[in-house]
Amino acid sequence: MTKTSSPPSGTPAPDGAAAPDQATVDLLGLLAYGELTAFERLATDARMSPTLGDKMALAAMAAAEFSHFQAICEELDRIGVTRESAMAPFVAPLTAFHNSTAPADWLESLVKAYVGDNIAADFYREIAIRLPSPSRELVLRVLDDTGHAAFAVERVRAAIGENPIVAGRLALWARRLVGEALTQAQRVGVDRDALTGLLVGVGDLDALAGIFNRIMAAHSARMAALSLSA
Repeated sequence: MTKTSSPPSGTPAPDGAAAPDQATVDLLGLLAYGELTAFERLATDARMSPTLGDKMALAAMAAAEFSHFQAICEELDRIGVTRESAMAPFVAPLTAFHNSTAPADWLESLVKAYVGDNIAADFYREIAIRLPSPSRELVLRVLDDTGHAAFAVERVRAAIGENPIVAGRLALWARRLVGEALTQAQRVGVDRDALTGLLVGVGDLDALAGIFNRIMAAHSARMAALSLSA
């Protein structure tokens, strides 16, 4: 895969302002497409819901994800970057991830959104804290939970309580999601060196190990909340 070099920061924009930092554009584009696909998936999951209450809850979460998508698009507009061009580099890797992790049923869809999406969000937070304001604050805000965490935990734990045998299947599914998510992150990192540069700028291997350890600790806590082995 050909590595995409970042244009020099500070290049004059058409209106005379400095061009936005490429890492900011990349992370906003990645999140915008991620929020758009999250909206689509939650809307699809709502159709799979076993009860009307579940359907309404997921519909509300889908609406929140679309609101996040709109907020990111407005930030792209503000910094003078077209929405489509910012999202375009991430369509293929995110589509590949979702195609390779299509849930087989309602419970797998809940685990995917709770485990897979959140481990990606943890990674994005680690990057976002190194962005300039106000993009940094926007990214951290849209990464806030829309209520799906508590919803997923309650439904999955209830299902395990009724039928403990599903726990093994869901634990294996969660491990697969983590592997696919890490593969996706590596793929994006290889192609978008501006994002990789933010992590390289952390400083040393101990700091990078600290990032990885925090992400995996949060993942382990989420698995425990689901009553699943990590």
